[in-house]
Amino acid sequence: MLNRWSADDAPDRSDPVAQLVYASRLLGTDTGLVLHGGGNTSVKTTVTDLTGEPVEVLHVKGSGSDLATMGASGFTALRLARLRALLRLERLADTAMMNELRCARLDATAPDPSVESLLHALLPHPAVLHSHADALLTLTNQPEGRRLVEEVYGDSVVVVPYVMPGFDLARVCAELFPAQAHPGTVGMVLLNHGLFTFGADAEEAYHRHIELVGRAEERLARRTTPSRAAGPVPVDRVRLARLRAEISEVTGAPMVLSRYDDPTVRAFLGRADLAAVATRGPVTPDHVLRTKRVPLVGTDVAGYAEEYRQYVAEHQGRARAALTMLDPAPRVVLDPELGLLTAGRRATDARMAQDIYRHTIDVIEAAEAIGGYQALPAGDIFDVEYWELEQAKLRRGGALPEFAGEVAVVTGAASGIGRACAEALQARGACVVALDRDPSVTEGDGVARLGLQVDVTDRAAVDAALDRAVERFGGVDIVVAAAGIFPASQEIAGLDPETWHRTMAVNTESVAYLFSRTHPLLALAPRGGRVVVVASRNAVAPGPGAVSYSASKAAVVQVARVAALEWASDGIRVNVLHPDAVFDTGLWTPEVLAARAAHYGLTVEQYKRRNLLGTEITSARVADLTAALCGETFAATTGAQIPVDGGNERVI
Repeated sequence: MLNRWSADDAPDRSDPVAQLVYASRLLGTDTGLVLHGGGNTSVKTTVTDLTGEPVEVLHVKGSGSDLATMGASGFTALRLARLRALLRLERLADTAMMNELRCARLDATAPDPSVESLLHALLPHPAVLHSHADALLTLTNQPEGRRLVEEVYGDSVVVVPYVMPGFDLARVCAELFPAQAHPGTVGMVLLNHGLFTFGADAEEAYHRHIELVGRAEERLARRTTPSRAAGPVPVDRVRLARLRAEISEVTGAPMVLSRYDDPTVRAFLGRADLAAVATRGPVTPDHVLRTKRVPLVGTDVAGYAEEYRQYVAEHQGRARAALTMLDPAPRVVLDPELGLLTAGRRATDARMAQDIYRHTIDVIEAAEAIGGYQALPAGDIFDVEYWELEQAKLRRGGALPEFAGEVAVVTGAASGIGRACAEALQARGACVVALDRDPSVTEGDGVARLGLQVDVTDRAAVDAALDRAVERFGGVDIVVAAAGIFPASQEIAGLDPETWHRTMAVNTESVAYLFSRTHPLLALAPRGGRVVVVASRNAVAPGPGAVSYSASKAAVVQVARVAALEWASDGIRVNVLHPDAVFDTGLWTPEVLAARAAHYGLTVEQYKRRNLLGTEITSARVADLTAALCGETFAATTGAQIPVDGGNERVI
């Protein structure tokens, strides 16, 4: 375990909160210690309140903050005396505890404090750091976990048996820590939960943390051996999309399904005892909120859902408050042919489940090498999954964006209308696969956006892009065909055959091919497939000198109309937009605009509004209508051709 503390970069001890921020980020950016909002840290100081009185304060990580990125504002200052008074209570429901913690804040606008604030308060040290280190959990998640911990650490740590986080855990630690701690105590191990270290300041607590995790790693290195694995397995995109559809049906909403494949994953999936070791439970109980208690091994989604319902029925008597059953769909799928798959209502949820389970594989493999992986009993996991605090979050949760869990493929997405459509769909919650021959299409990618440099006339490249799209997000729900070219003005008498063929290839043939390849995926879209073709006013009202463009746009309209006829029985709707005079695209340079305006004896602004409504047509306006066509407002519309031109006399 690398100690990354830098005396040159770390804040001075005179600013304990700033130093805590630095230590927190060091923990949070090491995925072997903390994943996606896990872990928490604190420091105790004395501040002067508004009355001028000194107040002992616990600055503790706010709930929902991420140690990797948080600053000082991510910590909540709590009155320490009040927290210590709460520790004297025999019983306190966790919802009541959270209310008391909120009331103890110095600033009512500060984030909700960590559910483990009381545990931080009881430790008699200024700085406290808590992580879920993989190496430590590998030791604790064993039939002889306590013995292994004591073998590695001796009496330098206090060992606490597993107790559900919250008030109950704080009360147990309040009893055990004073009884076991001595001047040489540098940490506390919570079995099946994580590691606490402490010190006079954040630097000392951090050094102790890294040292203790390093000792666990040394113990594991004695027995752990590398695994061998076969090479990568090609993806069957239709099979993957079908599995996503089944998971979405059980969930009751569209889901993102992401595929992960590397030698470690393939070796794990190749284990003869995969079903046995993978279904023993999560490494630490809070992972259940992202991964469910166990993964689906294989692809029997219906069978998994039935077993989940039985699990809830068996343990629902343990719930401390009214129970609302979560959807019974898996969040992790392990299949030797498909790989490691993770599901979520958003791409970020699937990514978090993926990261967590990738580390789970490491822990299971290492634990099996030194004895045997053992998770907590199902009832203890259920307690966290249906914790009253988590159920309260569920009841408070707001609606997700319109296209959450859905996947849109947009061509011509590097600029103009295509780019605006990609942005509009992503803003409404969709995952976007952006295709364009311009390499800039790959800029700005994130968890929910995949930009691929693709020439839409290159069929092999289009197929490869669809494979990438389905591996990343699980399927395709929406297709927006916006890629197109507008060749230089040319009369029929002087027609250049190459220009004609190139224009037809980009504007028409590529769309027909894309349709043929995406149809099986659109037919599996959980809410029905949707297609929008960005055609042109020229398709219905052509102008002289634009035969290649006008003919190609008229032809692609026919492709869309036939698709609407053929695909309606599959629940796929196909509609066409006819923009005109969209001047914020690459075609319309300032020089071209000025020249065209002068040709008509108009200013540039007058020329931009040369339509019946006198309004300017922008890429964003076209994109908004594209997104609307993909939404519920147009759920009963297919085969439509809608102008976006401010009113054109020739069209009307």
